[in-house]
Amino acid sequence: MFSLLCGLMSLCALGRGQLATNGQLDDGKRYICRAIPLSGDPTCPVTLLPELNVGGQEEELRNTVMQLRETILQQKEMISKQIGTINELTTKLSLCASTTDDRKYDKGASWGKEKQNTMGDVPRDPNDSIDSMGKTMQGLKDRLENLEQQHLRANVSGASFPTELRDLLQRRLGELEKQLLKKVSNLEEEKSMLSNATAEYRLKTESTLSALVDRISELEKGGGDFKSPEQFKLSLPQRTNYLYGRVTKTLPEMYAFTLCMWIKSSASPGIGTPFSYGVPGQANEIVLIEWGNNPIELLINDKVAQLPLEVRDGKWHHICIAWTTRDGQWDAYQDGGKLGSGDNLAAWHPIKPGGVIILGQEQDVVGGRFDAGQAFVGELSQVNIWDRVLKPVEIQSMANCSSYIPGNVISWLASNVEVFGRGAFKRPMETCEERLPKA
Repeated sequence: MFSLLCGLMSLCALGRGQLATNGQLDDGKRYICRAIPLSGDPTCPVTLLPELNVGGQEEELRNTVMQLRETILQQKEMISKQIGTINELTTKLSLCASTTDDRKYDKGASWGKEKQNTMGDVPRDPNDSIDSMGKTMQGLKDRLENLEQQHLRANVSGASFPTELRDLLQRRLGELEKQLLKKVSNLEEEKSMLSNATAEYRLKTESTLSALVDRISELEKGGGDFKSPEQFKLSLPQRTNYLYGRVTKTLPEMYAFTLCMWIKSSASPGIGTPFSYGVPGQANEIVLIEWGNNPIELLINDKVAQLPLEVRDGKWHHICIAWTTRDGQWDAYQDGGKLGSGDNLAAWHPIKPGGVIILGQEQDVVGGRFDAGQAFVGELSQVNIWDRVLKPVEIQSMANCSSYIPGNVISWLASNVEVFGRGAFKRPMETCEERLPKA
């Protein structure tokens, strides 16, 4: 029966092949025959073969090969790193082993304790350095003497003493002696340099004292022609750019000041510039000026405030100007009375130090380049400056001749004022009572 079924299936296949060859197109399908049991499905099942894609298989194989190659390269690199790490660890292990052996030898040797740091930096104090080196040398000498005594006792008893240890100690002692000598030499050089600096400072001090003595002598001589050193006046009779007075002292840094003076002028138009103070970078640090028909102006750091003062009557007047950097507040006094005040004049600006004070000229550059049109014509006296705001009662006492308060920054002394120009003079001053305005 089984044979009969196979034969029928073969006939079916042959019949289909003849149909294909009799002019029908091949549909691309292939059929196979398979034996089935009698109890199975009597139909003839056909299983289609999958289409083979040769190009896709080659691409997949190529990708697999590339991945395997990359994996091999990564593993090779990893193996190389591991080999390097193993070599490095082996080297460190060898160094550790050798260091351990050296330490064991040092601990076992009788001279291992001498490897303490006795060769480091010496202290900054030279005495500590010498004492430390001396103590170290003395200790080594004592130990060397002890070893020599032991050597003698060993010779007596027939024992042998290690000569290598003795030679090592002697070399170490020699090195310490050389270091000590070098440190002593350095200390001697430092002492010499210090002595030179001290001598230079002594010369500078002597020079300062000599200048002070000369200043005192000049002060004594300057007051010889006047009743007292401050009883003189500076006379500038012509409006030129070469008549002026120069104060030999300068101003410190100030956050407030009071400027007072006796002034006499009848010049017109404008009395000019009785006072100017210039510093590097700012020729108009402090300026008191009246030019043309304008009122008297106070300039601080080139900021301007107009003052309600009138002094062009040919009479002596006592004027004071007080200013503070806080909010730039200012007050103007004439003949003891307060005539005006204001604020916001160079607020929070400190007066710069190290400038030049000129009486009678306005400075376009520090100490020079004067303009004849701004020159002061008249007489000045008792020009004083304080680094604070004076109290009204202090200003009034000077204006009514009840007291005289010299400035703590600039005081009016004949030795402090130099006169320049033919026609400018320092002359004796009238008494204070004579300067007071008559009723």
